[in-house]
Amino acid sequence: MNTAEILKKVRQIEIKTGRLVSETFAGQYQSVFKGRGVEFADVREYVPGDDIRSIDWNVTARCSKPFVKNFVEERELTLMILCDVSASHAFGSGDKPKSEAAAELAAMFAFSALKNSDKTGLLLFTDKPELYIPPRKGRNHSLRIIRELLAYKPVGRGTDVAMALRTANQLMKRRGIVILISDFNAPDFSREARLTERRHDLIPVIITDRFEAALPDAKALLVAEPLEGGPLFTADLANPAFRRTYEAAAASRRAELERVLKSAGSEWIDIDPALPVYNPVIKFFTQRRKKFRRI
Repeated sequence: MNTAEILKKVRQIEIKTGRLVSETFAGQYQSVFKGRGVEFADVREYVPGDDIRSIDWNVTARCSKPFVKNFVEERELTLMILCDVSASHAFGSGDKPKSEAAAELAAMFAFSALKNSDKTGLLLFTDKPELYIPPRKGRNHSLRIIRELLAYKPVGRGTDVAMALRTANQLMKRRGIVILISDFNAPDFSREARLTERRHDLIPVIITDRFEAALPDAKALLVAEPLEGGPLFTADLANPAFRRTYEAAAASRRAELERVLKSAGSEWIDIDPALPVYNPVIKFFTQRRKKFRRI
């Protein structure tokens, strides 16, 4: 897309996403994230009925009478969007590539954070950090995030999720929300996922084109070059045995990805770029809010 087309697309995403956030998603975002974090404020003298687990033993020892720690709810959170911009994100079997679906998702989160007075940052990555935008507030800042997602031309082609998570953990000094948008065609990142989930609220968003899970039944020979490198891929779409082998390999990769995320304690969102991206996100947060209420 040229500059005019990019600006037009940014505006379209802003209008569509902004309306949805105002009507639906901002409330979901607030109910799930607000109040989840607390920070230390001060100490005060113990009174009967206080939770003994909140006693500050150091101050108690110095003053010879019990004091408890006083905490306040964190009113401002930091939302960090990690977005995969590797070569495979240019693929799309429908009208919309994975990269455009990622931009719409990022807009949805960024405008929700803006409406709730939270800061949003962006880290674009391939097999190396590509672009970092520090967390800030403001409509123009949110629009810049969308624009970069649509217009940025990455240097790398591969995908390194582990590196992206390590980078985010180095950048984020306080607990925050990490939205990880990728197709996860990457080497093992299980250790980094566990560490990130301990420090932050990690929400993986898996963008999978339907052709990556199953090939269509057609009388055709497909010859394709892998976007992130490798030999030419030849597929006989009319051969049922070939399609079954392809689907089994895709299912195996998916099962391993789910194992890694479950091991880390993360819940994820599945996105098909050929369908509206908003419905799975709203469903995810509705279910998450119900779970927190039960807890």
